[in-house]
Amino acid sequence: MILLFIIFATYFFPSGNNTKEITSTKFKNELVPKHLVDSVVIINQKNFEVWLTAEALALDQYAKVFPKDSRAAHGPHFIVNTGAGTEDLQKFSEEAGIPVLNVDKPDYFGTILQFLLPIGILIALWVFFMRRIGGGGAGGQIFNIGKSKASLYDKENKVEVTFNDVAGLEEAKVEVIEVVDFLTDPARFTRLGGHIPKGVLLVGPPGTGKTLLAKAVAGEAKVPFFSLSGSDFVEMFVGVGAARVRDLFKQAKEKAPCIVFIDEIDAIGRSRGRNNVTGGNDERENTLNQLLVEMDGFNSDTGVILMAATNRPDVLDQALLRPGRFDRQIGIDRPDLKGREAIFKVHLKNIKLGDDVEAA
Repeated sequence: MILLFIIFATYFFPSGNNTKEITSTKFKNELVPKHLVDSVVIINQKNFEVWLTAEALALDQYAKVFPKDSRAAHGPHFIVNTGAGTEDLQKFSEEAGIPVLNVDKPDYFGTILQFLLPIGILIALWVFFMRRIGGGGAGGQIFNIGKSKASLYDKENKVEVTFNDVAGLEEAKVEVIEVVDFLTDPARFTRLGGHIPKGVLLVGPPGTGKTLLAKAVAGEAKVPFFSLSGSDFVEMFVGVGAARVRDLFKQAKEKAPCIVFIDEIDAIGRSRGRNNVTGGNDERENTLNQLLVEMDGFNSDTGVILMAATNRPDVLDQALLRPGRFDRQIGIDRPDLKGREAIFKVHLKNIKLGDDVEAA
């Protein structure tokens, strides 16, 4: 683009740095009466160019401005600011006996601009819509639409949650402690031929700490943690959900050992064939099929543990619950009185209390 601009500037304004602009008053009252004008060229009835005589160029007044043997000396030397038009100046020049030449030059720049401007607008609109479709994050391009939307917590963005931050779930913590042990020292399990469950399904009512428990497992094991919701796989474009599942597991294998946590997995894991309709249901089933394929494509030796949460285990597809997939289910219920006291104490840790306040 810069090269094209230079070419246009050179063609249309060959002496732009040397040609001086003057007023029509100076042209009429100074140049013409002193017989300093050799000729006048009117271009497209718009530009009024003044060419000086050789005698005028020899005068000190103009010799400094237009040095001899320089490009500036060849003219045009002045461009008159015509304002309303060139007719009056043309008539004045002809009456003064100055040769007037009318030249019609094709407007190449205008033609090219007229051709390129619509194309530029279309390209700008295309880029704008592709970024909107692709989302704002990660470059926001259309090519990222099949990328996983999982939030990654790793060395740069650590999971700060540990079991000490999880209260009221003592039984659930005991059941997931083997996952922590496996991620901390997987060789101890594999050396003895032990196998850890591929998938752990946390089942319980909303607000009982399922997501917090999954984060605590990653925090205790100090491994990367991928977190996303089942609805993050759902998209209006066919095939996007399956593509995001593939990308999620690809990233997980690269970061292994790690934990992948899918919240509200019932958004994509509902039983197939139930209330079957065309369109969106087919896309959800394609996403579920891809999830099942990916779960069959790795074992516990890869160091990837899949955890999921739901409050509707009854609607999940049975293929998700068979051995080798989500073969470990951990029930998480609402805490009892002691559990609620423990939760209360966790939230009071960073709060300054009065001497007469009793947490329990």
